Amino acid sequence: MPRKPFSESNYALLRRQLAEGKLSRREFVRYAALIGVSAGVAAKTAGLPGRARAEDIPMGGTVRIAMGVQDISNPAQYDWPQKSNLARGVCEFLTKTGPDNITRPWLLEGWEASEDLRTWDLKVRPGVTWRNGRAFTAEDVEWNIRRLLAPETGSSVAGLMAGYMLNTDDDGRMTLWDANAIEIVDDLTVRLNLRQPQIAVPEHLYHYPFHILDPEENGVYGVGSNGTGPFELVEHSVGERAIKRKRTDDGYWGRPAFLDEVVFVDVGEEAMAYTAALASQQVDGIYEGDVGQLDTYRTLPFLKIYEALTGQTAVARVKVDQAPFDDPRVRKAMRLSVDTRRLLELGHFNLGAPGEHHHVAPMHPEYAELPFMERDVEAARALLAEAGHPNGIDAEIVTKRDPAWELQTVQAMAQQMAEAGIRVNINIVPTPQFWDNWDKVPFGFTSWGHRPLGVMALGLAYRSGVPWNESGFANARFDELLNQAEATLDVEERRAVMAEIQTLMQEEGPMVQPLWRSTFVAYHERVVGFELNPGLYIHADTFGVRA
Repeated sequence: MPRKPFSESNYALLRRQLAEGKLSRREFVRYAALIGVSAGVAAKTAGLPGRARAEDIPMGGTVRIAMGVQDISNPAQYDWPQKSNLARGVCEFLTKTGPDNITRPWLLEGWEASEDLRTWDLKVRPGVTWRNGRAFTAEDVEWNIRRLLAPETGSSVAGLMAGYMLNTDDDGRMTLWDANAIEIVDDLTVRLNLRQPQIAVPEHLYHYPFHILDPEENGVYGVGSNGTGPFELVEHSVGERAIKRKRTDDGYWGRPAFLDEVVFVDVGEEAMAYTAALASQQVDGIYEGDVGQLDTYRTLPFLKIYEALTGQTAVARVKVDQAPFDDPRVRKAMRLSVDTRRLLELGHFNLGAPGEHHHVAPMHPEYAELPFMERDVEAARALLAEAGHPNGIDAEIVTKRDPAWELQTVQAMAQQMAEAGIRVNINIVPTPQFWDNWDKVPFGFTSWGHRPLGVMALGLAYRSGVPWNESGFANARFDELLNQAEATLDVEERRAVMAEIQTLMQEEGPMVQPLWRSTFVAYHERVVGFELNPGLYIHADTFGVRA
């Protein structure tokens, strides 16, 4: 009996939750798309207008973007969207999450999820070819997924998918939970057999290290790499510039890119350098704006500013196996010592939302609203005394100077913590040195990018044993609850689980979270069709430039 393209009962559940006001119309479309319903069909059901282009986009031309140009040779280990933006459009993704936070098929034509969300058939788009002319098949998909989940690859994808695709042995080594966890059904179908239900498989396939690479190139990316996208990488010099050029052959499966060329110019780390490059029109746009420069950008009449409230943040995290941070009472005292509303004001000019110390943002659909964790200096002092530190503690936090908001926030946190007897020395290191040791220092201030789901951020940063768990946090109850939240489609049930997770993080978690950030970028007004993706992913095939 053929499998249905989506579960009727799961779709009925979403329709009921929409009618009862438990899901917004956009959340309904998003979750319906995840279980295999066409986004257009779901939008019509929800009464949302279809996607439409506001203006015609001209063909041709070059856009120059100020962005760091880093080493990009190993996409599986990409740790910043900037790296991914240099491969994006050359090596594509199986899915694509747009600025509207809805995930749609890309190299996949679609997917089919079983009733219990434990079997996912990934349908490869027919007619796709690699730039060298070879057909793109299920074998290419299977090779990429298997490689990204292999422990020796060292990809954060393993942390993201560990709850449903991997087992962890007594030595902490992760392996596929079953020999048939990944199956090739036919030339255009890959089946994922999950250890437990999971709703967000299509979103995970757009995690930025999930570029689909040509297996014949063995996971390496660079100038001339084979890909399925509308661009090819023709130049790349670390710290200088990179160029993606529109393919000149007629073999691309989709709509050709509007631009002939996209040039990424590395202007350094300092915010003023980005401002100067924009003001002099050395570049047409920037990867990300600095909040301290926003007023200056607004004075330049030829610029258009794009802003979005996102799941971007930074956390002051500790190593939980190192004293005095190995005591959860000390960690909670650190959280109680700060006023996150004031930190948002001092560090980010109130552009965003105050942190709540659990790494789940109000914009995340599964966010559970808890009583706000207010500052309580006396309670913080009492916890420190109970933990054996009646005179407080001394600590050193490692941070970097740029972007300026990070140092401003750390300085404000240190001042507030001092009132509770937590004396923090700030060690400012050069940015390259910081990222060489970001996951090794006992106490550091680490920025984290946007994720469309709170459970994605939690899985990447705090699940036991995963590559990006910089704090070493390992809590069996947390892992159990996270697995449960990832497997739950019913929004009310999921929020109940999330409330327990968020409370656990506030009580025992490894970090202090000051704020959630609004992000913004600026582009010259002649750039047409640009949309700000909350993850700062630059989809260069979707916009153009007027002469």
